[in-house]
Amino acid sequence: MTDPNPQPETALVLGATGGIGAAITAELRARGIQVTGLSRADGLDWADPPRAEAALQAAGQSGPFGLVFDATGALVIGDNRPEKSLKQIDARAMAEQFAVNALGPALLFKHHAALIPRRGSARIATLSARVGSIGDNRLGGWISYRAAKAALNQITRTASIEIARYNPQAVCAALHPGTVRTGLSAAIIGANAEGTLSAEDSAARLLNVLLSLTPAQSGGFFAYDGSPIPW
Repeated sequence: MTDPNPQPETALVLGATGGIGAAITAELRARGIQVTGLSRADGLDWADPPRAEAALQAAGQSGPFGLVFDATGALVIGDNRPEKSLKQIDARAMAEQFAVNALGPALLFKHHAALIPRRGSARIATLSARVGSIGDNRLGGWISYRAAKAALNQITRTASIEIARYNPQAVCAALHPGTVRTGLSAAIIGANAEGTLSAEDSAARLLNVLLSLTPAQSGGFFAYDGSPIPW
């Protein structure tokens, strides 16, 4: 009987040198999966789309990959921290949030055909955030980051529909890693680490979720514990 969720033999990790990306890379290798990593050093800079696309195209020459994990993203960009109120919205800061958290992953999906198999099992994950949920938003604030992650969720959902037309076994998912103790969240967590996860714990949980999803769940938004998150 064919395994409906076979372990991939190869993987591509975007943002492989970041906190979660490095942990994802290490966890994949510990599971015996061959990993190719992309980072800014390889040209994967979402602020420079042509260069980033060239890096994706170059990575595609080593593919296809059974699993692609986009671990890029940013909460604090430069001196711009998440807004506490509407009056703090800054057009340039919002544009930078969309460039990193939505446009970048969109470019990944643009080049998916060279990165994943056209037949058989294939998995693509993007690193979203629970605060990108519109239905779960009860606190307000963080307008730019929330909006960019909500856009990412829509991009992932839309990509899953198109990809399924030629590869019904493919799984695309937006994943929430939890509050992880990395450089991205250090400025927000501060000294209060209660309820947070290490990058290693989050990575293991995220991969368990991604590898357990079925094609019927493709396009969904899931937390690190496997629970679905409302749009």
